[in-house]
Amino acid sequence: QVQLVESGGDSVQAGGSLRLSCAASPNPLSWYSMAWFRQAPGKEREGVTAIDRFDRTTYSDSVKGRFTISRDNAQNTLFLQMNNLKSEDTAIYYCAAGFGTIYGMRPADYTNWGQGTQVTVSS
Repeated sequence: QVQLVESGGDSVQAGGSLRLSCAASPNPLSWYSMAWFRQAPGKEREGVTAIDRFDRTTYSDSVKGRFTISRDNAQNTLFLQMNNLKSEDTAIYYCAAGFGTIYGMRPADYTNWGQGTQVTVSS
């Protein structure tokens, strides 16, 4: 099991930027494929982006070109850089980990989840 703790959520104006972090412990982050999901009020959870153990990435169409996922295995931390934020990006953002090599954003593939961090974008 790996424990995940997200941070960096905040309230920003549309067009602004935020950087989310997800700290993993105690197992090495390098063991896992990682992903960011989000859930807006009244909506189902959706995959935002994912990065596997070989740093292959995938993005949802709604964030492609604006968000960047990255990982620092030495720091045991996953990041999500979010630029040009829009009001529709408002949601709770969750970090998730799946053991081994996973490509994609199927929630069932990720067995460890953080508690979430709130991102609010006002227009």
